[in-house]
Amino acid sequence: MPTLTGPQAVTPDEVVLAEDELLAELPEAPAVDEATAARVEAILLTSERPLSVRRIGETLAAADGRIIDEAAIEAAVAQLNEAYDQTGRSFRIERVAGGLRMMTRPEFGSLVSASLKARDAGRLSQAGLETLAIVAYRQPITRSDIEAIRGVACGDILRGLLERRLVKIVGRAEELGRPMLYGTGREFLEAFGLASLKDLPSARELRQP
Repeated sequence: MPTLTGPQAVTPDEVVLAEDELLAELPEAPAVDEATAARVEAILLTSERPLSVRRIGETLAAADGRIIDEAAIEAAVAQLNEAYDQTGRSFRIERVAGGLRMMTRPEFGSLVSASLKARDAGRLSQAGLETLAIVAYRQPITRSDIEAIRGVACGDILRGLLERRLVKIVGRAEELGRPMLYGTGREFLEAFGLASLKDLPSARELRQP
């Protein structure tokens, strides 16, 4: 019966060779081109809810017919997060509720909260929207005509719309006292995504459910 002996010494070269053989057996990570990573990023940036890897792949395929496997999408996400980390971006892609979503880093939480509060405070009230609609559809129009249509005073509301540059003074009426005429400007078009006032929906369109 052969005699059992202790383990033989292993040389450094043999260790390196063994590591190389082990790495060679591991599956290679799929190559990710920058265009694919950018497309995945665009989908996640515009999504309001977490998306599964499968859903991201379906969206990519629907856009141009190209099939991107799930491993490549996962690799694209890892590549994007690595770039975000290296450049110190305020966000990264996280796994949320079984999907992927672009999330702000925790250290920016207070800043984001303050920004959201400011945005909410800047929203127009129902009275402001009604007044703005009257100006948009009936311009140029005087304050007294606006108040006659709404049935209430609207001095403060008009002042607020002027401060936001959604409404501007476009001239004076040719009547007693020469009251100011109000109309909309470029900021109004930009706020509502209109190329011109011709793009405003018609009364018939507004009545449709």
